[in-house]
Amino acid sequence: MKLILQRVTSASVYVDTEKIANIDKGILVFFGAEKGDGKNQACFLVEKTLNLRIFPDDSGKMNFSCVDVRGDILVVPQFTLAGDCSRGRRPRFDRAADPDTARTLYEYYVELLIRSGLKVSMGRFAKDMKVQSVNDGPVTFLLDR
Repeated sequence: MKLILQRVTSASVYVDTEKIANIDKGILVFFGAEKGDGKNQACFLVEKTLNLRIFPDDSGKMNFSCVDVRGDILVVPQFTLAGDCSRGRRPRFDRAADPDTARTLYEYYVELLIRSGLKVSMGRFAKDMKVQSVNDGPVTFLLDR
């Protein structure tokens, strides 16, 4: 499972011309599931997403988590995170989880985030989406498990 976490001041997701989700200050998460991933990886990454100290204190040091600042979270499914670009010019997706498994893990990850009590919004699985965000910092991390 791979996640890209971006600290944002705002983010939105559109399907066609319809805005389906938006957040204010918080974290934009791009979520990719790979073969062999399961609920244990999702649980580990939920804890990291919620508690990774990536928000600044008064001196600018990253000392606060999303939970600490009561930030919003927007999770966007992105199977291309499982792409292998090491050979040739076309990414290979042999490592990507099958769509049913990926959807189940995506929904489980989001469900666990919702239990935190923070505002959690979702992109739409298996849809072409347009994502707009204002990356704060910029602060971006790749998490995998």
